[in-house]
Parts: sequence; C-alpha cells; structure tokens
Amino acid sequence: MHWDIQFCTFVFLNKKDMFSATHFHPMMVHFPIAIIIIGFLADLAGVFFRKDKCLTKMGYWLEIVGMITAILAFGTGYFFTNPMEGEAGLAREQHEFFATFTLITIILATLFRIVINYLKKEESNLKYLSLGLFFLGFVFVSITGYLGGTLVLDYMIGM
Repeated sequence: MHWDIQFCTFVFLNKKDMFSATHFHPMMVHFPIAIIIIGFLADLAGVFFRKDKCLTKMGYWLEIVGMITAILAFGTGYFFTNPMEGEAGLAREQHEFFATFTLITIILATLFRIVINYLKKEESNLKYLSLGLFFLGFVFVSITGYLGGTLVLDYMIGM
C-alpha cells in the first residue's frame, strides 16, 4: 500500500506534470461546441415536430447553457493561453476571429430568444429569426472548433 501512494505521488505531482492554468481552455472548449450544436438540432427538430414542445424547450435551455459555456471558453482562451508566433500565430488569430463571432452571435441569439419567451412570442414568426441567429452560432462554433482542432493537431499546441 505504501508503494502505491508513492507511485501516485510521483506520477501526479511531478513538477513537469503539474496542472497549469493553460489547461483551462482545452478543458472548457468542448462544452459550448457540443451544447450549441445539440441545442440547435433540438430546436430545428422542434420546428418539424411542433406537437412535441419538449424539443423546443430543450433547445431553449441548451442555448442558454451554450452561451454561458461559450463565455467561459472564450475567457479561458483569452486570459489563459500562451502567445504564438509564425504559422501557428496566424492560425490562432483566425481561431480567435471566429471565436469572437461565435461569442457575439450566441449572446445576441440567446438574449433575443429570452426576450421572445418573456414577451410570450415564441409561437410567432420571430421564432424563425431566433432560429436563424442560433444557426449562425451553430456555424461559427463549428468553424471555431475546427480551427482550434487544427491548432492542436497541425501545430502540436499543448503537446
């Protein structure tokens, strides 16, 4: 038993393997990608299956959670990642550009949706405008995720 404790201490507390604040962004980014995509698909399915209000309600709450996680992912990327140079720096700038568009779009889409629900207009044609904004967030988060994956895979960022 004593050996197991020493082994675990060596493996997990070795100075070169210590946890760093730069890990926050990779830990957070998967949430807005998954939540916004699933939320949009649920909302879209809610348009085709109008009798099932569960899909629209699920899309609404996932949109809100997606906005919150997008804010967290953007913040961790902005404050806790290291600067890059050369081709990796250019790829990072492109990633940041689309991350900014994702954040702005999903915040606007979510706030618009909250206002529509508050005003009890969710069954009006405004829901299609809301769905269109959510679609833009879906597209931008997909592009941003792809570019982030390119940074990791092509430039070995964090490896």
